[in-house]
Amino acid sequence: QVQLVESGGGSVQAGGSLTLSCAASAYILSYNCMGWFRQAPGKEREGIATIDRWGATRYADSVKGRFTISKDNAKSTLYLRMDRVNPEDTAMYYCAARRADKCIGFTMDYWGKGTLVTISS
Repeated sequence: QVQLVESGGGSVQAGGSLTLSCAASAYILSYNCMGWFRQAPGKEREGIATIDRWGATRYADSVKGRFTISKDNAKSTLYLRMDRVNPEDTAMYYCAARRADKCIGFTMDYWGKGTLVTISS
């Protein structure tokens, strides 16, 4: 059974930084495509970053240059470093995994329950 548990959400002022974590089943973090998504109130879920088995990353234009996805296989943890945040980054953030080692777009098969991030101006 795949387990994905997000943490690290909270309230941050605009311009600040925040790091989200996702505790994952060890085998899936090491061998599968992983990603971060977000859903703002009244909006559709948006894929924002992916990282494949070998560490290759991809970002949505909305976060490119500000957010960084990374993983620590030894700790079975996926991270999302968020810098220079703004109120438009306010959303529920979700960790996700795909049943494959390569990432294809933002297609995922497993989802966490999310962690809430609120950015104040």
